[in-house]
Amino acid sequence: MKTTHIIILVLIAASIAILVQYSGDLTTYETIASAREKEGKFVNLIAKIDKAQPVEYDAVKNPNYLTFTALDTLGNTIKVVYHDAKPTDMEKSERIVLKGSVKDGYFDCKSILLKCPSKYKDNPNAKQDLQTSN
Repeated sequence: MKTTHIIILVLIAASIAILVQYSGDLTTYETIASAREKEGKFVNLIAKIDKAQPVEYDAVKNPNYLTFTALDTLGNTIKVVYHDAKPTDMEKSERIVLKGSVKDGYFDCKSILLKCPSKYKDNPNAKQDLQTSN
């Protein structure tokens, strides 16, 4: 074999090794049913707030305790307990990503990421707004 062929094979092998190493870091989102099956394991749950159920938060009594009911796209619900301050405008968010684990029938949440796609949609009047402001 030529040295260039050997170098190419080594580069391909190194690329495959790097891809295999980082494939374990890929994030997958779980449904409530699949998160319940993985009780005790850390998961990323994508859901929305069930507005038919109350959100319990009292900043005066305990600012680090929030509970609400999460609803996934399949219609499953689970009680969520979050031991930190309530995120601003949480109720306005279209989707939320909850990071944590299922324990004793509820979701013990470590962090909440709010998703608001309407904030990132293109503004059809953006070009016109720019021209009028200049």
